[in-house]
Amino acid sequence: MSILKIARMGHPVLRQMAEPIKPKEIRSDEIQRLIDDMFETMVEYSGVGLAAPQVHVSKQLLVTEDIPDPDSDDGYLARRSVVINPEITFLTEEQIAFFEGCLSIPDIRGRVPRIRRIRLRGFDPDGNTIDREVEGFPAVVYQHEVDHLKGILFPDRMGDLTTLSFGDEYSRYMAPQPEPLTD
Repeated sequence: MSILKIARMGHPVLRQMAEPIKPKEIRSDEIQRLIDDMFETMVEYSGVGLAAPQVHVSKQLLVTEDIPDPDSDDGYLARRSVVINPEITFLTEEQIAFFEGCLSIPDIRGRVPRIRRIRLRGFDPDGNTIDREVEGFPAVVYQHEVDHLKGILFPDRMGDLTTLSFGDEYSRYMAPQPEPLTD
């Protein structure tokens, strides 16, 4: 496995519509190696998701990392996944907003409104169909990564650019702060 170079905002690959992967290509050595390398790259840079255009490959492929949740039965809000040729359908008009970051826009955060509940369709690395409903933060992650496949970056989705900030300032002024303990 290899750690791949991340395309940064301004590189043309991030503004292109990514090409679908043909069904006969899914199990190819090239695509399987790309999946492995994308996971290695995402972990190296502490990402929760990564789309192929972010590693200079204009293909419709995304990977996501485990999202811990101590309150869930298995300890995870969502598990590591691979989605090839993803399609998203909105299942509600209700929105939620999180401060998003992006490996292609290092050290920048911004509050982005997204749809709370989606249907995600596509294919897994074996070519099997994926069809599931996703909500909350995992739905936000998938929407962010699918946007990359359409040439859209998170600042394009921000209605209010006043929340755009560098990471240190986000941590200092905008990040949720722990509640003080009281006796």
